[in-house]
Amino acid sequence: MRVAVIGAGIVGVTTAYELAADGHEVTVLERRGSVAAETSFANAGVVSPGYVTPWAAPGMPAKVLGMLFSRHTPVRLRPTLDPATLRWLWSWWRACDAATWQANRTRMQRLAFFSRERLHELTRRLKLDYEHGTGYLVLLRTPKDLAIARPGLKLLADLGYRFHLVDAARCREIEPDLSPDTPLHAGVHLPTDEVGNCRQFAHLLRSEAQKLGAQFHFHTTVERIVPGSVAQVMHRTQAAGEATQLMPDFDSAVDSGPRTEVLPMPASTDEFDAVVLCAALGATALLRPLGLRLPLQAVHGYSVTAPLRRHAAHPDHGPRSALMDERYKVAISRLGSRVRVAGGAEIGGSLARPNSGSLATLYKVLHDWYPGVASLSQAQRWKGARPMLPDGPPVLGASGLAGVWLNLGHGSSGWALACGSARVLADQVAGRASAIDLEGLGIERLR
Repeated sequence: MRVAVIGAGIVGVTTAYELAADGHEVTVLERRGSVAAETSFANAGVVSPGYVTPWAAPGMPAKVLGMLFSRHTPVRLRPTLDPATLRWLWSWWRACDAATWQANRTRMQRLAFFSRERLHELTRRLKLDYEHGTGYLVLLRTPKDLAIARPGLKLLADLGYRFHLVDAARCREIEPDLSPDTPLHAGVHLPTDEVGNCRQFAHLLRSEAQKLGAQFHFHTTVERIVPGSVAQVMHRTQAAGEATQLMPDFDSAVDSGPRTEVLPMPASTDEFDAVVLCAALGATALLRPLGLRLPLQAVHGYSVTAPLRRHAAHPDHGPRSALMDERYKVAISRLGSRVRVAGGAEIGGSLARPNSGSLATLYKVLHDWYPGVASLSQAQRWKGARPMLPDGPPVLGASGLAGVWLNLGHGSSGWALACGSARVLADQVAGRASAIDLEGLGIERLR
């Protein structure tokens, strides 16, 4: 089959690889100049299936309201919310009841565990060499933080998930460079979880997909899809013009190197047996004229990445793998010789306008646990739009439109869910039974 994949983030790249591995003739259309250039560019990199859970959870609305006036908060609402965002918040609020949350959590974790297995299989079989580490430590600053975390720990235990509730002393054995000056009550150690460089993985898997015949077309914007047994995709590719040096102070979901000005070329139309939308927020504009309205909302996240300072006597200083400050929902990850601190959930606003408070929270958490560990004068700051459906799980499979398939809405869990979602989608396109139960992951859930 001739298959078009729209979008080359981590979900699009993994989907392209799995389809090419099945023998399809794959064409990837991406509006940016490279893979993993938007939401997948600088995420936390944590792969922790046990902590993949819907944001729509019992008690969450009250928590969000209580956080609105805090200086350092994991959730921020921008004051100008459009009608679509308000509708999304209403649907999110309705999905916060216990029964809905439990069902969606089960769906997401089923997919997350399968995705981690697929990630390991691809890494091993293809010998992919990217920055990664093993182990995940959730830091609980106070007894109150532990009390809040206990219901989640019970759910992990019910799943048979391997974790250890450890005291502060053991936390500092696992991560020896944790600051002794920041109060720490306990921690949750998940020794089989991991951290990995999502963007590096995407570039490596793109090369593997190309070896199988997949073609990647960058600077290409899809303008229209016409469903059918032979679907049509109208797209416009930009031609490189004179180079312009665009070095913004803030990297809004794109690479920080010099940009090249691109000039529009005439639109062209290609025909495919199947079209798979992995274009995140860009998918809504393509589907709306076809009568399909997906409630995707950008929940913006932030990260700061900086090189670790060199210490001749202590070359392995800094975090060993990945940590999460449970109070602020901020992750600290080691990626080779760099440290990345990532977090925040900002609803409303735009990529072009960073929130100074969100960045300040990242710097605070990094300073609390690893003061002076990074050369922050060389830091790269990033803001990305994580497309999320109000109830949590992504939507995978047939769209109901002839020849059009969906792999969308992974939110902040795109890296943790990408490999499994791609394999599931490829099996569906081929008409094969999936390796996991897909109940609740299709578009019928949203109707």
